[in-house]
Amino acid sequence: MKKLTRARPPPYGMLPSDVDGFDALAELALDLRWSWNHAADEVWRQLDPALWALTHNPWGILQTISRDRIERTLADPVFRKSVDALLWAKRRAAETPAWFQQTYPQAPLTCVAYFSMEFMLSEALPIYAGGLGNVAGDQLKAASDLGVPVIGIGLLYQQGYFRQLIDGDGAQEAIFPYNDPGQLPITPLRQPNGDWLRLQLDLPGHPIWLRAWQAQVGRGRLYLLDSNDAANFPPYRGITGELYGGGSDVRFMQELVLGIGGWRLLAALGIEPEVCHLNEGHAAFAVLERARSFMQQTGQSFEVALAVTRAGNLFTTHTAVAAGFDRFAPALIERSLGDYAREQLGITVHDLLALGRQNPDDPAELFAMAYLAIRGSGAANGVSRLHGKISRHLFAPLFPRWPVD
Repeated sequence: MKKLTRARPPPYGMLPSDVDGFDALAELALDLRWSWNHAADEVWRQLDPALWALTHNPWGILQTISRDRIERTLADPVFRKSVDALLWAKRRAAETPAWFQQTYPQAPLTCVAYFSMEFMLSEALPIYAGGLGNVAGDQLKAASDLGVPVIGIGLLYQQGYFRQLIDGDGAQEAIFPYNDPGQLPITPLRQPNGDWLRLQLDLPGHPIWLRAWQAQVGRGRLYLLDSNDAANFPPYRGITGELYGGGSDVRFMQELVLGIGGWRLLAALGIEPEVCHLNEGHAAFAVLERARSFMQQTGQSFEVALAVTRAGNLFTTHTAVAAGFDRFAPALIERSLGDYAREQLGITVHDLLALGRQNPDDPAELFAMAYLAIRGSGAANGVSRLHGKISRHLFAPLFPRWPVD
């Protein structure tokens, strides 16, 4: 008789979801509420104190430790009681009316879509660099606690921003750790039939396929787009490779994915936000796509659509010097968005470029994303009173007959 061989261990990514209590741990680990509500810290410390100290990533811990350890720890009645209490508290917090629901029970505001190139929520999700991400992450956390209906729209970077090391000679070394999606507290965004939600952007040349992910942030969610799809033209897989990485062309493609791809993701999810918040000019292409969607729904012209939709757009500028605004060559805009302007917006490339220029008739002037954002938004603000004062001077040339105040 042929000897039976032992079955191979489960493949990479298989979790012990059949273990009683594991689903409760997974639900806690996949809600980034733990990044500012530290009630569950002791749970992760008990599962693996060394890994918790090094990573502060509950989902990574569940992906890494053995099934035996999970079963053994969950078998402890004190530990299991703590997990069940934490899960009950989390669900109760999500269902209990917060400040916004109590103060504005009949509010017409149902959704704010917050677009940002980076979100600093936790070191377990390293898709941020500094101040811009800090503001974005803190505002998502505050919105969750207050009950304000805010969702985030961002990008999932394969390498994120670099880590700084100083060598023996005092020189900086830039290290780019790889973000393994399986170790991050995110899940693929799936359609009702189980298919992974993927979007296609049709641009000249090769189409761009975008995969969609989601992160639970307390009451809210953060949606992330990623171009590392096997169906993509190889260079396009690297669009979301590094935060602020690559040259001008890569930065342009990142901002196109964030703005146009992000708004199309909302449409695919059936989400119709009343307010679109542009956290810096990086996301300004959402202005164009929101107007295009309105044109498609109403049959109105781009001029009318922009006038209507800009009332629901808010632009927050973070840059204190004009040289800090992202600017792109007119040829790049025409090559990438010329067909989009003519066929979907019904405007000329000159009209499109004019939205991002101080002087619409200067063919050599670069296209400034901040100019598009401020022209496409009903309100704009800075990040402090002093910054607001500086920004009024920065944008004054766009409004030559307006008093600076």
